[in-house]
Amino acid sequence: MAAPAPVLVLLPDFGGTPQASSRANDGETNVLGLGLARRTVMAAGRAGYERIYFLARDLATPTGITVIADWTKLAGAPQPGPLIMAHAAILAEPEWLSRLIEAKKEPATWAAKPHKLIMVAAGAVADALAVLNAGEGAYDLSTAQERLERHFGPPAEIPVSIDPMVVTTSRDIDAAEWRLLRGLVKDTDGFMARHVERPISLRIARRLAFTGITPNQITLLSVGIGLCGAPFFLSTYWLWQTVGALLFLTHSVLDGCDGELARLRFQESRLGGIIDYWGDNVVHIVVFACMAVGWSLSIAASWPMLLGVAAILGNLGSAWFVYWRTMHTKKKDDGPLFTSVATVPGQTLARMLDAGSRRDFIYLVLILALLGKSNWFLVLAAVGAPIFFFLLLFLAVRERFQPA
Repeated sequence: MAAPAPVLVLLPDFGGTPQASSRANDGETNVLGLGLARRTVMAAGRAGYERIYFLARDLATPTGITVIADWTKLAGAPQPGPLIMAHAAILAEPEWLSRLIEAKKEPATWAAKPHKLIMVAAGAVADALAVLNAGEGAYDLSTAQERLERHFGPPAEIPVSIDPMVVTTSRDIDAAEWRLLRGLVKDTDGFMARHVERPISLRIARRLAFTGITPNQITLLSVGIGLCGAPFFLSTYWLWQTVGALLFLTHSVLDGCDGELARLRFQESRLGGIIDYWGDNVVHIVVFACMAVGWSLSIAASWPMLLGVAAILGNLGSAWFVYWRTMHTKKKDDGPLFTSVATVPGQTLARMLDAGSRRDFIYLVLILALLGKSNWFLVLAAVGAPIFFFLLLFLAVRERFQPA
């Protein structure tokens, strides 16, 4: 039988500063387009919390969360899981919420991070609720901790790796937004993506978070810009090639925004991942085709078309093979739809192929375009794309026959 899911209760902390108490009471502080309470509900649900409550008595309460007036609502619950109490103005993130319920709570009965978190082991929840509900009841985090400490003794320490932020001032809001944005940077980002594109895309995503624009709309805009850039590679003139390369790069930057916006708003979807993945590959294929046609027309010869066919078939074959092997059965709850070209992504060849699938090559296209030589990139693609495809086949065969 699966262990009971943890229960999360948000409540103010009157033991903190007056600013903190006031901010916690309204519960409506907005961070990147979502109120704190709503963000907590979404993040905690993603982390595996089935029941999330806001404890309030004679206080303004946020929308989008179940409000309880006292602890009796929880006292009658069958098979209680661990009880976690958090500051109402806490910045909820799925990562630390997941680590919190995975943290070892035994032999300690309870643990605390003052003015932020309290965690009560499942076996002690019934006693804890009785203590919290006794007399006039505990309606703020500091009072709850004082009561539990008198009853159970000093708390254990919550692991240092679990260090959530409480948002109490306008300065905190700014810091909280950048904390969430920095968490969007992927370990799989290429060098240029991490150091050039992410700083730009994160700032764009920060602005978009407060609008009604959806991640899928950003994806379609990104694909449209990439397709608009492709025809510029029909020209042999360096200026037009550079315009095409800059539009190609803009496509790449915006392509980071859709995923960032989806993760900030908890709007990830399988459909969005599929549109994003195939949209990128369609842009690449059309760019290769335009390079080939432009080169062929400029020299009145057909052999550049063969280079284009090789690049396109290699790209299309690799895209379809990766989708079929690693993506077509993946659910949105498993994380991003595309994370690696391999089903076992830790091996040396898999890491090399993952690095090869990153889009830092766009900067080479830009450099060559400035010289009016973007067709040179087509030669590299015509050789590299088929090799990449055959290495994917080799990796798949090796993974299949590799002992578990």
